[in-house]
Amino acid sequence: MLTISRDLYEKIIAHARADHPDEACGVIAGPAGSDRPQRFIPMVNAERSPTFYRFDSAEQLKVWREMDDRDEEPVVIYHSHTATQAYPSRTDISYASEPQAHYVLVSTRDEQDTEFRSYRISDAEVTEESVQVAE
Repeated sequence: MLTISRDLYEKIIAHARADHPDEACGVIAGPAGSDRPQRFIPMVNAERSPTFYRFDSAEQLKVWREMDDRDEEPVVIYHSHTATQAYPSRTDISYASEPQAHYVLVSTRDEQDTEFRSYRISDAEVTEESVQVAE
């Protein structure tokens, strides 16, 4: 189960809505080994695409080095889908390289209702998990 604060939950949704119609992406870092998302890090979708996302390689290197320096790890890796449900695509699954992370997908296809789902992805195996939003 992913437990996430209301503030971080809302920041992910706001980022996804702000970048629409392109996919948004980013990370929430937390203390290494803690499984506690704490530090919101919105990133640039280098593809600037409504159907695909990719972290900018220089930005990703900087962010991952900063997390290492702070004894953090990517607890949540998130991105949005702009026209489809919040479920990992084959491409998303093939690029999932952090088996300890929660992979959050937000669908912005419906302006009134935001679909927010979390998955574990390891060895191309996708497992949906429940999300608890803490006040």
